Amino acid sequence: MFEFIINTIELCCWAQFSYTPRMDIMMQKPAAGEMLSPPELERLRGFPSPTIANAIETFQVRPRLSGVTDSLIRCLFPGLGAVVGYACTATIISSKPPPNPRRVSRRAYWEYVRSFRGPRLSVVQDLSAVPGGAYWGEVNSSLHKALGSQGVITNGTVRDLDEVARLGFHLFASGVQVSHGYAHLEDFDIPVKVFGMEVSPGDLIHADQHGAVIIPHEIAREVAKAARRVTLSEKPMLAACKLANPIDELDRLISPEY
Repeated sequence: MFEFIINTIELCCWAQFSYTPRMDIMMQKPAAGEMLSPPELERLRGFPSPTIANAIETFQVRPRLSGVTDSLIRCLFPGLGAVVGYACTATIISSKPPPNPRRVSRRAYWEYVRSFRGPRLSVVQDLSAVPGGAYWGEVNSSLHKALGSQGVITNGTVRDLDEVARLGFHLFASGVQVSHGYAHLEDFDIPVKVFGMEVSPGDLIHADQHGAVIIPHEIAREVAKAARRVTLSEKPMLAACKLANPIDELDRLISPEY
């Protein structure tokens, strides 16, 4: 099926120019040597996103409200577990028809996704004030999976849930919508903002049923170890909760700032 989709992409695209990476954005992306190996990414995937967020806080590299999604994000398939990948970004508009001629080539965008280094996660901002339709359904999810994406984080909407669930393609969205409305590509390979989280192309993201968190490149290789320390540090607190009179012990163990 995926080979058919790729062949269809090559045959039906109307624009004939190729994708040229934007150098100002490329400067923000991790170099090949900075990207984590598959085993390192798998270790991160073994932790829930709140533990990853707690681990990042121990490095004090950014404010606690930065690099995380807010409470409006919905994980449509929590049973898929966590996903970890590098952000492949785009913007769409779903509330009004596309301009003619189109601002960007969808073929160039597809080439961008397919050529993106490493495990990727699509992060797509709907610029509409209110989503007018779902950009993500069975076809677009199948297409992006064929191009190497593991899933999407979008402040827009999604549909075809049963079909996409069978694909194993992660959907994080603001909601579900029956129509695709006027959903169309506006731009790609640029900084975007979804659910209060500002994302640049190449950012390393961990996401699960709780939401998404950006893992800073400069500490990425240390975060799994820190997450393990966080998990171990919570065990005495959880054990204290089982005491007949836990308050004194909990007051000793839990940080005064909590």
